[in-house]
Amino acid sequence: MEINRNHYFLAGLVILMLGIQIRMVDSFVLSSESTRFLASRMPNAKGATFATMVPAGSSAGPRKTLHPPEWLGWALLSVGSVLILHSLAMPRPAG
Repeated sequence: MEINRNHYFLAGLVILMLGIQIRMVDSFVLSSESTRFLASRMPNAKGATFATMVPAGSSAGPRKTLHPPEWLGWALLSVGSVLILHSLAMPRPAG
């Protein structure tokens, strides 16, 4: 399948909106289920270990807070904008 103008435009919009969301939000608090999932997948996490954060067999445990770096939002905004502008410069799909 060939990637055409509409695919570039949609990918640009999604990445642009994700960049806006990351720029607007200071931190993301994960649910206890997702914190347990990270604890099982990343045993050597830096900082406080997930194993000490989430007791075994506990349904409601501490939640992990993620602070995305400031440059990530700007990078996603830039890439999304470039993809949108590139899609507008491409020829329209036939049909």
